[in-house]
Formats: sequence, C-alpha cells, structure tokens
Amino acid sequence: FRALLPKAALQVEEESWNAYPYTRTRYTCPFVEKFSIEIETYYLPDGGQQPNVFNLSGAERRQRILDTIDIVLDAVAPGEYKAEEDPRLYRSAKTGRGPLADDWARTAAQTGPLMCAYKLCKVEFRYWGMQAKIEQFIHDVGLRRVMLRAHRQAWCWQDEWTELSMADIRALEEETARMLAQRMAKCNSSSEGPEAQAPGKPSVEARAAASHAGTP
Repeated sequence: FRALLPKAALQVEEESWNAYPYTRTRYTCPFVEKFSIEIETYYLPDGGQQPNVFNLSGAERRQRILDTIDIVLDAVAPGEYKAEEDPRLYRSAKTGRGPLADDWARTAAQTGPLMCAYKLCKVEFRYWGMQAKIEQFIHDVGLRRVMLRAHRQAWCWQDEWTELSMADIRALEEETARMLAQRMAKCNSSSEGPEAQAPGKPSVEARAAASHAGTP
C-alpha cells in the first residue's frame, strides 16, 4: 500500500465509545472502503470464564476463534522485549505486587483481585486474493501483539496510575485531548496547505480519538 498509494490515502480514522465497563472502537480508511477493524471490550472482575459475554448467535460463535492472552506466559517479539516491562521481573513499590509467577492467573482467581478484558475483534478486508492473508496478519500482529504488549505495560506501570483519583484521570484525558488536537491541526496544515483547519479547533474525529487516547 505504501508503495502504491499517496500518503493522504493511508490515513486511518478512529471512532471510540467509552461506557465503562463496555467500550467499542472502530478503525476505517476512507480510501480503502472495504476495510475495517472493530473492537468491543468488556472489563469484568473474573478470570475469563464467561463463555459468551457478547451474546453472540450460534452462527457467530461457530465462526469465532478463542484466544487467551497471558501477560506472563505469552512470548513477546524479541525486538519489543524490555526487562522493565516483564511481569516476571517487575515488583510494584507502591502495592507490593509482583513479580508474577507462571500460575499467576489461577492464584489471582482464588485470592483476587482479578480483572479480565474480554475483547471481540472483527477485521474485514474484502479484496479478492488478499482477504484471508491480510485479515490474519492484522489479527496476529496489528491486534494480538499490540494487546499483549499494552497489557504487560499496564501491569508494569501500575505505580504511575494506582493512586490516581477520577479527577486526576479526567485531567489527564483533557491534557491528552489538547495535545492530540494540536498534533492533528499540524498534520492537517502540512497535508492540506493554507486551507487546513486552524489550530485549537479539532475535528470530530480528532475529538473522538482524543477521548479514546485519554482513557486509562
């Protein structure tokens, strides 16, 4: 795609809805009309034992692939490994939690607290000849690998967020929204010339992305 299409055609639009404990995020590319990624998430206080949290139909359940992500046991790509983000090595100075052993999930299910992020990931790339390969690549690399790294980081960065109040979180969201709006304005200026959107007036897409980016 990078070799064939102009830079402006590679822009991805993100829409996000946050109604914790449920969230939904959708990614599209206006130039590639038959492509989309949709991720629904439920955050629930259990160890992942619920078989159909999204109330899928029988046909949908037959099509789905169940994949459990374990932040301790699953291997990280060699180029992405960082010792400071390894749950087997990390110990929280504020909570005393960690390092995590291989049986961490079973132990936490018995003693708590434990949260599972149930994610329903739908990828669509309806172009003949490339569909299966591209969709599988996005699932494996664009979604699973990113989610594994992000959840390992969430655990190993807990001393930065464990004491935050809701007021602190809202302030971080507002700061992130401002920073993203400024960055989007600069991107629009460089790609659209003098007619680009003025700084400080983010588009609807920018505001939606900022809201998602600021969510812990």
